[in-house]
Amino acid sequence: MVTLAVVGAGSRGTGYARHAVGTGRARVVAVADPLDSRRERFPKATHYADWRELAALPRQADAVIIATQDRDHVEPAVRFAELGYDILLEKPMAVSEDDCRAIVVAAERSGAVFAVCHVLRYTPYTRALKALLDAGRIGEIVSIQHLEPVGWWHQAHSYVRGSWRRTDESTFMLLAKSCHDLDWLVHLTGKQVTRVSSFGGLQHFRPENRPAGAADRCLDCVVEPSCPYSAKRIYLPLTGRAVWPLSVLTDDVTEEGVLAALRTGPYGRCVYACDNDVVDHQVVNMEFEGGATASFTMTAFTPSLHRQTRIFGTRGWIEGDGDRLNVFDFVTGRSEIVETRPTGDATARGGHGGGDEALVEAFLTAVATRDRAPILSSPAESLHSHLIAWAAERSRLHGETVSLEGTPR
Repeated sequence: MVTLAVVGAGSRGTGYARHAVGTGRARVVAVADPLDSRRERFPKATHYADWRELAALPRQADAVIIATQDRDHVEPAVRFAELGYDILLEKPMAVSEDDCRAIVVAAERSGAVFAVCHVLRYTPYTRALKALLDAGRIGEIVSIQHLEPVGWWHQAHSYVRGSWRRTDESTFMLLAKSCHDLDWLVHLTGKQVTRVSSFGGLQHFRPENRPAGAADRCLDCVVEPSCPYSAKRIYLPLTGRAVWPLSVLTDDVTEEGVLAALRTGPYGRCVYACDNDVVDHQVVNMEFEGGATASFTMTAFTPSLHRQTRIFGTRGWIEGDGDRLNVFDFVTGRSEIVETRPTGDATARGGHGGGDEALVEAFLTAVATRDRAPILSSPAESLHSHLIAWAAERSRLHGETVSLEGTPR
């Protein structure tokens, strides 16, 4: 039985902890969060209002799940590594390169089992795709097209109204949302990125695009019935269910509680009257060691779907939609469909297609056995994926191609 401490008992921290407890292989013995309501999600654990209270004690658990806000990762990650905890760290690792490097140094010095929550590596879909590529089914990878369809309502929830809407309060969009995807492309190719260029911006969720007559809040707005980003349409159908994204708005998930949250909280605001500044679309072009290339597109203006990918090889190609893989062989001229049957949809509510659950199980196995093999990325690999995001953002802002050669392995 692995004992766990939870630092940050919001949506992600609670989700990972509940997956762990649900396996029957772990129990939560400590939880640190400033909100009483979140601490009460773990009534049998010892409660701390601040993670520093927990960190001031001798080690209280085998491992810690760190799922605070992005800007608050570095201090607890370094301190709990120093105390000898094994660490499951929500992505992104941190919001500056120096802080990420400090976390890597602390993790490597401690010898802890350390995993960043790059959940896409752990889905059944990814495992099947990676096995096909490693078996040489399409020969050598030459180029990749990859799409992250964020979803119109998810963009509005998290990146226009929500906690990740501003670079200065959280971080830029690519690091907050898409370091998953940059890491995934490195995982598939097995090679580091050497050069990056990027373009994108905040195209739509701006005051000048506000419809005539729109109010500051959806509950007061005559335009709301025809607006794709209506908070009433996004949240009210979920009333009575303590599920993401409703669980982010309020602990009172009755219709009255949700309406109160929309009337006074950030999630009831008009998407054209928020203080957001992160991009709503971006493309990233990458060159890998050996010359292979990839193009990645992140866009808000889609349904909320699994990622969609085309991989072009010297002997065939693979097209995937997060559910099934179509493998075409140049020699035989035939296609094979590989079904992967994800256990949930692409959102946090759906467990990221089985990735959340599989990551937690891999982490628990590594902690219990002291065998790090189930963890599919090292601290240095996770750092490289984050460095790609910073390189892409520099390129987007300054219009230059950015080199990453010589980054840590």
